[in-house]
Amino acid sequence: MESVDIKDIKFDEKGLIPAVIQDARSGEVLMVAYMNKESLKKTVESGETWFWSRSRQKFWHKGEESAHFQHVKRIYVDCDADTLVVQVIPDGPACHTNNRSCFYRSLSEWNNTSSEGNLNILHVLYDEIKDRRIHPQEKSYTNYLQREGKNKIDKKIGEEASEVIIADQHQDKEEIIDESCDLLYHLFVMWENSGIDLYDIMKKLEDRDEKKGNKKEVGHQDKTF
Repeated sequence: MESVDIKDIKFDEKGLIPAVIQDARSGEVLMVAYMNKESLKKTVESGETWFWSRSRQKFWHKGEESAHFQHVKRIYVDCDADTLVVQVIPDGPACHTNNRSCFYRSLSEWNNTSSEGNLNILHVLYDEIKDRRIHPQEKSYTNYLQREGKNKIDKKIGEEASEVIIADQHQDKEEIIDESCDLLYHLFVMWENSGIDLYDIMKKLEDRDEKKGNKKEVGHQDKTF
């Protein structure tokens, strides 16, 4: 990947550049803020996001008051070198309203639809399952599985996997989708119960993808991805 030095970044007439802050795991846009050359350097040096507050005319270390720090994983520069995308692992909500993202509202004149599907739902689902253990709810099926433990969870995974196979044998697309959702949900519960983060799974998939073609490292003698 090409790189751009800070000295080549195109700050505007006020010495600022917009920075789009994105969750490095889910891809969700968390917030947009401004950096100047010094706050960008602070971000690079500290590994946490620093901004320039236009209203207060001072540096702003995200999390300094809320403890919701943002740990930087990647910084991308656009083709004109006048906008940044900063991918972070957040310690908590990005918005002062305590919402995960500052973009939690829609425009009244536009009907937002979600019929296409979005991979961010995996992130949301896993967080909800983790939250159930911390904040149990009456009649929660997730809490029921967590209380019953691994034997019940593993049994349900076996049942759901069988139902996916049966759906495939029926060649029923909607049935396959429904049963696959059930299987994924129970897998997520198992991962949480075993102390495995969703992103441990994603990282392993990334590692395997980088090794595709190397049959020995992938672990198969006669096949790769």
